[in-house]
Amino acid sequence: MADTARETVVVVGLGNMGLEIAINLVRNGYRVAGCDPDPQRRALADRHDGIDTFADPSELPASDTVVLSLPSPAISMKLIETLGPRLGGRTVFVETSTVGPHDMVAFGEACDRHGVKIVDAAVMAGVEQMKAGRAVLLVGGDPAVIEHARPVLDAFSRRVTVFGGLGSGMAAKVINNAVAHALMVVFVEAGAMATSAGIATDTMLTLLTDAEMGIHRPLTHRYAERVRRGDFEGGMPISAARKDSTLALDLAQRLQVPIFAIQAAQSVYDLALASGYSDLDYSAIARLWEVWGTPAAQGLEGTPQ
Repeated sequence: MADTARETVVVVGLGNMGLEIAINLVRNGYRVAGCDPDPQRRALADRHDGIDTFADPSELPASDTVVLSLPSPAISMKLIETLGPRLGGRTVFVETSTVGPHDMVAFGEACDRHGVKIVDAAVMAGVEQMKAGRAVLLVGGDPAVIEHARPVLDAFSRRVTVFGGLGSGMAAKVINNAVAHALMVVFVEAGAMATSAGIATDTMLTLLTDAEMGIHRPLTHRYAERVRRGDFEGGMPISAARKDSTLALDLAQRLQVPIFAIQAAQSVYDLALASGYSDLDYSAIARLWEVWGTPAAQGLEGTPQ
């Protein structure tokens, strides 16, 4: 909870997510100065006690914390350039908009020019989760700056996970989303194959979600235990994994089910065999990335705070 002085936090962008951030801040004892050019969004915000709205960023009051929830990196940069010169040195921008890590670096350089600070706080939640207070923030930035902003971060999330320097929170979100989106393609392909093969959807879901037999083990066992430690002896060899993958491709062809992601993955096992890794556990495909100059476990040895 904020103290009884009712500290004011600025929230720029009162869209679906930004408005819920503002409401959470009010719920946890802050007063909010919300800014949005859209009169309809301001009208929605005005329904809540504790939120004062502004159409023009130049009219916003001074604040130690400015939360950005905006539709594009260009708009975030414009706000930083607009507000930065007139804010005090204690001000921290909290970027919750989804931007790239390189955008955060550029924002950091702009903030340095104006004597203010910034952290990235990527939101891992939908609007309903934010509304329910279940959002998780993936945070990057200078530890002292994060600590300064921490009470505000805690006020609109249930957990704050610090990944490293500026941009690392956004990088983590981008990577997480990339995995989720790629898996969605794989799941749809697998579902189409299962349906065409006469397997009930519920039965297939039971198999895939089984903690010991399904999709968990490639992450929790093969990546977490093998790739991180470079332990590729024993286990299911790449030659056997490639054989099973080939059978899946053959099944899809026979069922006339178009597949893309599963087929693309086959080429990685082909390359691993050609590289002489046939007898190693199939997690040894990670060695290919080491050969290509990108250690497969790089960045995973540390534990987020």
